[in-house]
Amino acid sequence: MHEIGVVRQMLRTLEDFADENGLDQIVTVVLEIGDLSMIIPKYVEDIYSVVVKGTRFENTELVIETVEGQGICRECKRAFPIVKNEGYCPRCGQRNADIISGRDFVIKEVVVP
Repeated sequence: MHEIGVVRQMLRTLEDFADENGLDQIVTVVLEIGDLSMIIPKYVEDIYSVVVKGTRFENTELVIETVEGQGICRECKRAFPIVKNEGYCPRCGQRNADIISGRDFVIKEVVVP
């Protein structure tokens, strides 16, 4: 389960951000996790409270937004949701797409008091 490493790295990023901006507390952290990122949002949510325990972010709320994986068919140029269509273009039926979204794990927003 690589989510532990990802959450620990996110915590280091938050610590750096807080230090650089003179913040003692962060109220909310909003993450965007793509369908195609290979990171499971439920695991991140479960691990987060364990990783931040005993840190200045222990009472920080975690909000996770899932970003749908989108692709563009190389054959007919149609954009479509990759996971929903199991990788097949709904227009031409080809399984030959370029991924345009859904691979990222991003700290989208940090809310401070």
